[in-house]
Amino acid sequence: MSELLTTAVVGSYAMPGWLERMKNDYLHRRLSRHDLDDIHDTAVKAAIKDQEVAGVDVVSDGELRRENMIDHFTTRLPGVEIDHASKRSYYDLYDCVVRGRLPTGSLGLVDEFRFLRRFTDRRAKISVTGPHSLVRRIRNAYYGSDEAFALDVARVLNVELRELVRAGATDIQIDEPYYSGFPEDLPWGIRAINALVEGVAARVSLHVCYGNRYGKPSWEGSYRYLFPAILDARVHQLTLEFARRGDEDVRLFKEFDPPFTLGLGVIDVKSHEVETPGIVAERIRAGLAVVPAARLAVNPDCGLLHLPRDVAFAKLGAMVEGTRLVRREIGG
Repeated sequence: MSELLTTAVVGSYAMPGWLERMKNDYLHRRLSRHDLDDIHDTAVKAAIKDQEVAGVDVVSDGELRRENMIDHFTTRLPGVEIDHASKRSYYDLYDCVVRGRLPTGSLGLVDEFRFLRRFTDRRAKISVTGPHSLVRRIRNAYYGSDEAFALDVARVLNVELRELVRAGATDIQIDEPYYSGFPEDLPWGIRAINALVEGVAARVSLHVCYGNRYGKPSWEGSYRYLFPAILDARVHQLTLEFARRGDEDVRLFKEFDPPFTLGLGVIDVKSHEVETPGIVAERIRAGLAVVPAARLAVNPDCGLLHLPRDVAFAKLGAMVEGTRLVRREIGG
C-alpha cells in the first residue's frame, strides 16, 4: 500500500437489490435471523473483494449489515426504547426515545470488525455514527440538554471503540453528517467527539458531509461553518465531500492550517456517471495546490450505498487509477 495519497472508501458499499429484499423479509418475519446473518456474511465478503480488486488501500466491510447509519446504533444502545411498529421498510428510521441514563453494553461492532479482518489483508477501517447525529434522531426524555445527552452517548460508544482497538482496529471513522444541518450545535458536537475518542489508540477520521439519504443531499452550504471550531477536534483526519460540490472549500485548509490531514472527496456518489481517471487526477491536483501530498488522502464523497454495484465498482477503479496517475507525477 502506498503511504502517499492513500485511497479509502468512506464506509458503505453498493446495496444489492436482493439484499434489500432479504432485509425486508426479515423485518416482516419472513426470514430467520440465522438466514439473514448468513446472507450478510456472503454480501460482506463480496464487498471486501470488490474493494480489493479495485485496488483500494483501506477497505471496509461495506456496512452491508446495517439497515442505515442510525438504527444500527440506536437498536444496540442499551437503554434506548425502540417502537418496532414504526418501521415498514428496512431503510426507514425507527421512532425511539431515551428515558433514563444510558447503561454501557456491547454494540457488536467488535464481531463485525473481526469478520472483516478475517477476509482481507488490507488496512481495514470501521465506522461509527457520532454522538451528535444519534442525539438528533433519538427523542430525549431524560437529559437536561442535548449536550449532556451527546456526552453520555459518547461515553457508551467510547467503551466500544476501546474494545475495537483491543481487537486490533487501527482505523476508525466517525460519521457526523448532521453537523451540516445543525451548525449551531458544533461547539458541543466537538466536545462530544473528543469524549468519544478519549483514550482510543487508533487513527481516527471524522467524516462530515451534507447527507446522503436515498442518494440525495439533505442540506447545502459551505464547510466554512466548521471553522475554527473543528480545529479543536482530536482526530487525525477530516474527510469531506468535494466532487459533487466543487473544491472551493479546500482553501479553508490553507486559511486555517488544521492539525489533521484532509480526506479529499473525488468521487460523486450521487451520480451514476463514472468519473474517468483523468477527472479524478485533476481533482487530486487541485487538492495538492492547497494541501501537501503528505497530508492528503483520497476517497469518495460519501458512502456508495445507493449506487448500483457495477457503477460503484467502476467509480472505485477510476479513483484508484486517477490516484496512481498523480502518484507517478509526484514520485510517490
